[in-house]
Amino acid sequence: MDGGRNGALTVSEALAQRRSVRGFLPDPVERSTVEAILTDARRAPSGANLQPGRFIALTRAPLKALSAALAEAIADGRPQVAEYSYFPKKMPPELKARQRAAGYALYEALGIEKRDLDGRRRQFDRNYRFFDAPVGMIVTIRRDMGKGCFMDLGMAIMALLASAESRGLASCGLGAIAHYGDVAHEALGLPEDELVVCGIALGRADPAHPANVVRTEREPLEAFTELRGF
Repeated sequence: MDGGRNGALTVSEALAQRRSVRGFLPDPVERSTVEAILTDARRAPSGANLQPGRFIALTRAPLKALSAALAEAIADGRPQVAEYSYFPKKMPPELKARQRAAGYALYEALGIEKRDLDGRRRQFDRNYRFFDAPVGMIVTIRRDMGKGCFMDLGMAIMALLASAESRGLASCGLGAIAHYGDVAHEALGLPEDELVVCGIALGRADPAHPANVVRTEREPLEAFTELRGF
């Protein structure tokens, strides 16, 4: 898709086109492009202008070192550490159905059978290799921040993803990184008062990768909105 002035995507086009990409080309991403995307991320709204959260962008040797540390922790059977609750503690049936549908669509595209637990695990573990993207990011927040600051950080992450899309880059949010947030924390030498929230894979999408044909459905407007007085 190529629209807007000077061939740039509009906000609506970038959001409509964006998807979670799990197969990347090895092409490097210029530092200036990463800096521009991160600058856009920080322009997101922020309550009291606290601007919570940090983004640690890695490529080449530093990214390989982090991926290796995560792989070693998994191979050694290191217990997962959950420092915050991502999903509901008891998943309602209608949300569980969405979760399963998204997973089945991905595994079907990759040719992984429903009962192939090893295949599914290996695919999930690719999160910790940032799906072989040329750029990986670790997103952190100070431990003493309130829940509203997580909301502000989420808006910054969305601004980052939309900015990347508008520049012809693909991305994938990696909530799985938080399962081994302590490993990432140690490997990167992060300050003690920072909590690892998630990771982000960034690069150019591989059009031939089967995972990239998957697009999850979104609810229709009437299912999640009320318009009053219009």
